[in-house]
Formats: sequence, structure tokens, C-alpha cells
Amino acid sequence: MHAITIPEPGGPEALVWAEVPDPQPGEGEVLVEVAASAVNRADIMQRQGFYDPPPGASRYPGLECSGRVAALGPGVSGWAVGDEVCALLAGGGYAQQVVVPAGQLLPVPQGVDLKGAAALPEVVCTVWSNVFMVAHLRPGETLLVHGGSSGIGTMAIQLAKAVGAKVAVTAGTKEKLERCAELGADVLINYRDQDFVAEVKDATGGAGADVILDNMGAKYLDRNVQALAVNGRLAIIGMQGGRKGELNIGTLLAKRAAVSATSLRARPLEEKAAIVAAVREHVWPLFAGGHVRPVVDREMPMSEAAEGHRVVEESGHIGKVLLVAP
Repeated sequence: MHAITIPEPGGPEALVWAEVPDPQPGEGEVLVEVAASAVNRADIMQRQGFYDPPPGASRYPGLECSGRVAALGPGVSGWAVGDEVCALLAGGGYAQQVVVPAGQLLPVPQGVDLKGAAALPEVVCTVWSNVFMVAHLRPGETLLVHGGSSGIGTMAIQLAKAVGAKVAVTAGTKEKLERCAELGADVLINYRDQDFVAEVKDATGGAGADVILDNMGAKYLDRNVQALAVNGRLAIIGMQGGRKGELNIGTLLAKRAAVSATSLRARPLEEKAAIVAAVREHVWPLFAGGHVRPVVDREMPMSEAAEGHRVVEESGHIGKVLLVAP
């Protein structure tokens, strides 16, 4: 088969489409013939040499894919060769075939085509596990999403609206904010010329956001705590704004607030399987009902993954960029 390899870390040109050995499914694993994968920020970090795959995972980038089951390893039940699936991966999605633990497989949801399903596993599992399983967003509460036009952001908007929450988003252009509004966002904040703390408090009568989903990390830490409501929950999922920040414990205590930080890739298999099972139970029916959909900015051949990385690095996209396998 062919896969995107990274002989040496570097810029987008470091991604090389090359012939590699075919993977073989082991105990409890499924071999998937890949239809498409999607570009995530973690893939860019891996290409740059900053985010190695966990031990035992594929060395090729790609944290999600869609495709068809090609073979079953020993001990696998509930799946059959030919099933159309999408999968949460620890790596290996930028390839014609990938081996997946059976607990990380999902059927392609009703109303979504096979390629479009590649835009779902990483973002849906990230949003559901952080916003709902950890931060426990409830109907009537306010969610603030940083990077509302990203793959994570566009999914967070839709899922929060589906459960009856109010959604505020930040983005850097009028076009991106307009797309967020089309997906259901109620409060639109241009972070380039508006203070999100003031805007969120104004929109909530001074209360603040009950839950904040943050991809920035250090840069926004203090302001995020300021923007939280009493009993608010800050869920940090990225470090685009740096690793180290100063936290005002006094403000956090006064608000009886909580800060959590999670990653998905390196979690134990049983934790990933539990998240995937929760997503299948709670989120997949929303696709069938038309309440949630993948947001895909563009698709391109997988062999041209370098261009997909350039698009995402420049933040010139809305939703997900897909890489289609030959």
C-alpha cells in the first residue's frame, strides 16, 4: 500500500507519499480500507517533530478515517467485511489501509456519505468527551467555543445547540463568524477587535459562560477564568497559545469553578472505547435526525497532504479538510 510518511520533521514538504508494508490486524483489531482521512492540528505537530505517536501506534499521521472493513483480526465480533465505518485512530489515517482496535470503530452515521464520515471521529469524540462527559454542559447553559469555525468548533456549536444550550464563539473574520451563525451560534465575537470576556458577560447578563472549550491554552487562561460563570467549567484541549500561563486561584475559588485539560490520542484503549460507545449512543442519532452534520471545507487527494497542511496552518478553512485515498 501507499501512505504519507515523514522521513524527517519539517514543513509541509516533509510529507512523502511512499510505498510501505501492508498492515495486518492482530487480536481485537480490524483492517480498514481507507476512503478518506482528515487533517488535524495534531498531524501538523507530528510533522514538525513535536508530537510523536504513542508507543505501538502507526508512525504515519492521521487521527481519523472512514472506509470499509477489509479483514477482521482474531476475537472481533459485531463487524463484517464490507461494512462502511469511520474510526478514531492513534495514527495511520493518511494511508490506503489502517489497523484499528475494534472498540474505536463506528458505523457511518445515517445521512452522511462515506468520505464525509472521515471528518467526524476525532472532533465528535473530542467535543463529546470534554463538553459533555467532563464539563457536563446542560440545557439552558452557555458554552463559549474558541475557534468556532474550526473542525472542533463547528461540531461543538451543533452538539451544544442540539441539547438546548446557548453558544458563543470566537473567530477571526466576518465570514467565519457568519458560518458559525448558520450552524446555530448565538453570540459572535471577533477576537481581533472584541474582548471575549466583556462580550460573553454582556450576552449573559453579567453571569459569564458555564462551559468554555479552549484550544489556546496559556494565552487565554486568565481571561477564560474571568469569563467563567459561578460553578463554571473550563475545558482545555490545545496549546496554540502556549504551554505555561498564570492562573488566579482566588478568582477560581470565588467562582467555585473547575479547570480540566485532556488529550485523546494517548488514552488507554478502554477509555477510547468508552468515549466511542458514548458517541455512538448519544450523538449518532442526531445525524439521522438531521440535527448535526459534518462541515467539510474541501477535499484533495491524500498524496497531496502537504497542501492540506498548508491550508490548515494558514487557518484558511472552515470545518475540516479531507484527504481522499486513491
